[in-house]
Amino acid sequence: MLSKDLAQADAVANRVHPSYPEDDAVLAERQRLYPAGCYVLADGEQLFGYLLSHPWRYGHSPPLNTFLHAIPERPTTYYLHDIALLADVRQSGEGSRAVELVIAHALSRAYQSVSLVAVNRSTEFWLKHGFAIVTEATLSEKLSSYGEGAHFMVRHLSLNQPRPRIALS
Repeated sequence: MLSKDLAQADAVANRVHPSYPEDDAVLAERQRLYPAGCYVLADGEQLFGYLLSHPWRYGHSPPLNTFLHAIPERPTTYYLHDIALLADVRQSGEGSRAVELVIAHALSRAYQSVSLVAVNRSTEFWLKHGFAIVTEATLSEKLSSYGEGAHFMVRHLSLNQPRPRIALS
């Protein structure tokens, strides 16, 4: 994802996640702070989806629509902030490909886990990709900005596991 993609990524976010609005400046900050974890799915100039991820602290999911200000000096998880795909490409396998990309990136940097907050009835998708729901009492307040039905989820990684094979186009 480049800065020129931000306006289209924001438009995708507004269509895909109308119940979870984030200011365009929040998306721009994530791209600026950790560009290695930000990708787009595009055909030429037309953007169909995006992925935002970055190093973070396990169990401390940033509240929705807040600035990070900085990536932690000693992150303890690789955090998947968002995968947003327009309806036209949701059944194409691109969501699974995005998950593989995140896992490969996390493994390449020796993270022991990938964590996220599942919203929009996406829990089943994440379970199919090896994530598990974490039910710790301390997480409920942290998840409040994500609304009812949000789940903190984690996929523990083994640094000895084979890395997913990903063809980037």
